[in-house]
Amino acid sequence: MAIPIALTGTDMIGQARTGTGKTLAFGVALLQRTVVPGERDYAQLAKPGAPQALVVTPTRELASQVSADLTMASTLRHARVLTVYGGVGYDTQLNGLARGVEVVVGTPGRLLDLVDRGALDLGHVKVLVLDEADEMLDLGFLPDVERILSRTPELRQTMLFSATMPSAIVTLARRHLRHPVNIRAESAEDTMMVPATAQFVYQAHDLDKPEIVARILQAENRNRVMIFCRTKRSAQRLSENLEERGFAVAPIHGDLNQALREKALKRFREGKINVLVATDVAARGIDVEGITHVINYECPDDDKAYVHRIGRTGRAGASGIAVTFVDWADQTRWKVINSTLGLPFEDPEETYSTSAHLFHDLGIDPAAKGRITPPKPSSAGEDGGDRKSRRAERPKKTGRRRLRNGVPVEQPETSELTVVAESAASAPESGSPGGSEESPAEGGELAPRRRRRRSRSRPVDRGPHPQVDERPSA
Repeated sequence: MAIPIALTGTDMIGQARTGTGKTLAFGVALLQRTVVPGERDYAQLAKPGAPQALVVTPTRELASQVSADLTMASTLRHARVLTVYGGVGYDTQLNGLARGVEVVVGTPGRLLDLVDRGALDLGHVKVLVLDEADEMLDLGFLPDVERILSRTPELRQTMLFSATMPSAIVTLARRHLRHPVNIRAESAEDTMMVPATAQFVYQAHDLDKPEIVARILQAENRNRVMIFCRTKRSAQRLSENLEERGFAVAPIHGDLNQALREKALKRFREGKINVLVATDVAARGIDVEGITHVINYECPDDDKAYVHRIGRTGRAGASGIAVTFVDWADQTRWKVINSTLGLPFEDPEETYSTSAHLFHDLGIDPAAKGRITPPKPSSAGEDGGDRKSRRAERPKKTGRRRLRNGVPVEQPETSELTVVAESAASAPESGSPGGSEESPAEGGELAPRRRRRRSRSRPVDRGPHPQVDERPSA
């Protein structure tokens, strides 16, 4: 429905469910309207090598995916597609712009940065596409998008695509689009979710969620799985927990640098890992083939986040399973989502990792356990026992050795201090009834007294002194 209208150069608003092909809906028309080197009209361009088409996306991962799809679609025409986003160096992007490109795909922040540097000229853009426009609104990119639109020619074709259309995006479309054609690929009564996705909602305790996830990952016909968390810390913690249980998993969230995020997504696409734990940064537009399960580890914030999360499965006619955990504190939030989307899960069933209906619903073997590999030995295990035994075999230290002029001094086995203490303890007090026959008056020897140390800063009270007559005698 979109391609014939887009080829005429008409402004357009495209709205459809996730996984229905919005990228190629604007990509085919965009590539068809560009002029590539070698064609007769290329030399007649006002500035050959300047971008003729611009695609703005909210996230770096979506920019990379759209760029890859457009590159694949332009195999016959060899249109040059450049991806620009933050988190990576400028050299590759600056060199690509200097050589010349036909299509630029990027995020708002880096696009404006390159425009301010004078490296990116948007004055010759004929087609501008805003992909996942509602997500750009949620991420606060609307002012940046306004600045980008102001740098492009007024007589351009603008296409706006998204799965949801909040009022702010409609206002943006009215301000910058000229008589747009609104295309919606389903009737107003249709749900925004893909019908081929089976949805399950469980009320689960936060401490039991990792155990439930571990069992879901052992369900039948399970291929790739995406798990969504609300916070970066929660995503990292769950990823480490599942990795320790033996699953091939990697996290992707905002605390990771761009190289690690791209590496994790690449490994997920190539099948080197089959579980990806992500925040909502990866929920928008990411299309990976073979995702059979989506798990909402934490309840989404709103209905739009729920739609885009579960939209990672059941794409392009395939079937999928979406599992959502609702904690006791999320009951009100979930009721709003359930009511807005018209779902039949107003009161989710209380579920634990040992619940029979969990195994029945998702096709999990009842014998499945919470891990697939034995736990690694901890410091208190075998290695800790070896360290304790080695510590017991070490000779005990006898004390600090005294040195005199650098030469060790032999210490007697019993120090003088010990002898003095023993003698003082064995000597009876003078005048006691059961005292020893030997006394100082009878010639008995007293134990040597220990010299008491006094502080030099405190004066010593020696008692009253006798008066001495200093006058000379007669």
